[in-house]
Amino acid sequence: MSNLETRPAEIGCGAGGAPGGPAHGGAAVEIITSRDVPLGGPRAMTVRRTLPQRQRSLIGAWCFVDHYGPDDVSATGGMDVPSHPHTGLQTVSWLFEGAVTHHDSGDNHAVVRPGEVNLMTSGAGICHTEVSTQDTTVLHGVQLWIVLPESDRETSGRRFDHHAPEPVTFEGGSALVFIGSLLGSSSSIPTFTPLLGAELRLDPGAAVRLEVDPEFEHGVLVDAGDVTLEGVTVEHAQLAYTGVGEATLTLRNAGSTPARMILLGGTPLREEIVMWWNFIGRSHDEIARYRQEWESGSERFGRVDGYIGHDPHGLTRLPAPRLPGTTLKPRVNPDPRARG
Repeated sequence: MSNLETRPAEIGCGAGGAPGGPAHGGAAVEIITSRDVPLGGPRAMTVRRTLPQRQRSLIGAWCFVDHYGPDDVSATGGMDVPSHPHTGLQTVSWLFEGAVTHHDSGDNHAVVRPGEVNLMTSGAGICHTEVSTQDTTVLHGVQLWIVLPESDRETSGRRFDHHAPEPVTFEGGSALVFIGSLLGSSSSIPTFTPLLGAELRLDPGAAVRLEVDPEFEHGVLVDAGDVTLEGVTVEHAQLAYTGVGEATLTLRNAGSTPARMILLGGTPLREEIVMWWNFIGRSHDEIARYRQEWESGSERFGRVDGYIGHDPHGLTRLPAPRLPGTTLKPRVNPDPRARG
């Protein structure tokens, strides 16, 4: 998914933390609240963005978390994102409801469906389109980005990977592991740093104690239910963060309806990155060059075939926003410890 903000902000990191405290003896928890971002024009679909924030920019190499829906497509028009570029990242599409067509300049064409992960690797540069299908009435899911490390960002190439995980059941719930490993289930999706991504469901009143990698920092995004993480309440659309050093995490659904969450994790990314619009680089000059190359139609990004938008008179290619009047600076992420 593109970042369609016409004035994408440079975001630094500041102080923040969770209301309340963890359960006795449990991990510290930091709450990251979402902000609403409209995707497109007057009938725009709104997404709830928890990463990046001034409070925290990264969880492992996860650098972008958009949560959207349930969205009534008849009211908003659904998703219709014309050709737009990316550098230095992987996009991860995960749906709860609806379907989205994907076309990219690596000549990859696919349909994103619920419970099936689609991962696109940009390498040095790629462009793609995303359009909700004509039979989609409700669109609901998450769009995630992963930073490519310095050693791989120019050489990883344009790739597209798909995986449909088998459900893992446990007492009181189930999981779909779409990146990395959890509960004895492993994904076939390749990443360039150690990562975890999973959809978790808990029955009313149920709890689960997950064994996790203590070298990872983790985030839990709540889609539905009355969820607590280590005894700390996590509201709908909030992202609850726990730092490195935790070998277990306890989640509970305290409500009378089913709960659904996205669990993200990874080893802290120790690299400084500059992230602006749909580009990830390492300096202002690099971002400025990517923007100029996109505007000039450079072969860095290639071209997309197969895009059919909802509006026959709409744009087929997104123009880049203007750069800010100041120098873009690297993001300095806080230490990988929850400030709860």
